[in-house]
Amino acid sequence: QVRLVESGGALVQAGGSLRLSCAASGRSFSSYAMGWFRQAPGKEREFVAAIKWSAGSTYYADSVKGRFTISRDNAKNTVYLQMNSLKPEDTAVYYCAADNKFGTTWLRTIEGYHYWGQGTQVTVSS
Repeated sequence: QVRLVESGGALVQAGGSLRLSCAASGRSFSSYAMGWFRQAPGKEREFVAAIKWSAGSTYYADSVKGRFTISRDNAKNTVYLQMNSLKPEDTAVYYCAADNKFGTTWLRTIEGYHYWGQGTQVTVSS
């Protein structure tokens, strides 16, 4: 059974930093891409960042480029999202997702991922 567990969400002031973690279990994720999405109240879930597991190629939404960094620790089956210079508009539930399709066009889409975590709340106060 595949399981993704996010952690690290918290209340932080604008300009602060947080690091989210997503621990994957249930199978080897060496060939999986991992993504981070977020959903703010009343809004649709949106892509934040993704990383191709083996190659380490990274992809970002324009809204977080230069502020957020996605990385992975293959030995720990864990993906991280380092979030710096946080803004109130970054407030959302952050979800981790995984899949192992070929190519890259699906990486930024919700429909591209089969496995999802339960989410972790990030709140940025002004």
